Amino acid sequence: MKLVESNKLENSRHELIISVGAEEFKPAVDKAFKQNIKKISIPGFRKGKAPRSVVEKMFGEGVFYEDAVNALYPEAYNKALDEAGLEPVDRADIEITECNAEGFTFKATFTVKPEVSVKDYKGIKAEKVVATVSDEEMEGELTRLREQAGRMIDIDDRAAQEGDTANINFEGFADGVAFEGGKGENYPLILGAGQFIPGFEEQIVGKAIGEEFDVNVTFPEEYHAPELAGKPATFKCKLNSLKMRELPELDDEFAKDISEFDTLEELKKDISAKILERKEERAKADLENDLVSAIIEKMEGEIPQVMIDNRCEDMVQDFGYRLQSQGLNLETYFQYTNSNVDAMKASFAEQATRQVKVRLALEKIAELEALTVADEEVEEYIANMAKDYGMDVAKLKELLPASETKNIVEELKVQKAIDLVRENAKVTEVAAKSEKEAKPAKKPAAKKTSTKKTTKKEEAAE
Repeated sequence: MKLVESNKLENSRHELIISVGAEEFKPAVDKAFKQNIKKISIPGFRKGKAPRSVVEKMFGEGVFYEDAVNALYPEAYNKALDEAGLEPVDRADIEITECNAEGFTFKATFTVKPEVSVKDYKGIKAEKVVATVSDEEMEGELTRLREQAGRMIDIDDRAAQEGDTANINFEGFADGVAFEGGKGENYPLILGAGQFIPGFEEQIVGKAIGEEFDVNVTFPEEYHAPELAGKPATFKCKLNSLKMRELPELDDEFAKDISEFDTLEELKKDISAKILERKEERAKADLENDLVSAIIEKMEGEIPQVMIDNRCEDMVQDFGYRLQSQGLNLETYFQYTNSNVDAMKASFAEQATRQVKVRLALEKIAELEALTVADEEVEEYIANMAKDYGMDVAKLKELLPASETKNIVEELKVQKAIDLVRENAKVTEVAAKSEKEAKPAKKPAAKKTSTKKTTKKEEAAE
């Protein structure tokens, strides 16, 4: 193999002219003849027994050239890439420009990572929230734990209240006609949870066990069943029974029952420490996200569309793997959501663009800073991978392709680059905003409502 030319084209495209000589080509042609001769019939010879000279005379001297070229060009292309020091980001367009008994020449055209620049990545100004635990957060966590430990008890001495679990029968009518999916028996409904059409649950509050009554509602304009959207409806209902969750007392016995601690005070300290740890991790992630955004703004360079498209492909594939863990697949998901793979890719485009830019910027910083990775760091990375997969380290090493070590080194360099940016940033610590300041009030987005339970598959799809 010989790299004849290496030409830089526009828009991060590159062209290599590569030749393969007779010393490699002739053995490949011989091999192609031996692989194909058994399938060739020539008059006057038993099938597969005709001499090569006869076969070439009948079909042409180059009858086996194509198979030989296909066998040789991938390795020749990869060697030329290594020699040229190039890293393609897409599949090359291959064009055979010359081929004869003495060998062949081909042209490979492909996209490479773009040349980018990143300036002033040290000393970036950013803010980091100082993590604290509020009384409201502590109370909220204790309430959650009490509700988990609570038990359901029957109610028979009062009317329904918000928060009760009401067991009801219902049948819905629109324009006096019962509609599909509007009937249920012994249906458990938590009053105030917003499971049913707006206004439905409120009309059960105050009703007595055994009472039959009408619930009058109007389906939302955006309701998923077009024939019911925006229409008034009446549900004939009966309240069969009521239950409520009885919460345990918040004392030392409660702490002993739900944890390894002997006192409520010890439990509170543990809860506070865990909340603080989560908030500190979030603050660290937010800081890193802000620094990454700043780096993107400081990066200059044209990003090839194929890199964004490839990242979108990867994200669709990752989403498919997550669905599989829930017993679904992409095809089923698209049926539930009335969508398709192109729409999904389009929804990922902005996120994919950001990720590609971040990666290119951090790789450039790693290059500018001459960051290196020691063998011990690679070993530690692989050991952590093995732990995550529940595998033996030696077994994982056997399964990893040779190219994966290079990918691991690049990944570790990128991690070091973001660490370098963070360590050199001018970070100001600020107090956490209150929930009202952090999340300004806004009109809640309309959501699909239904009088029926949602299946597990529907929940996953939503």
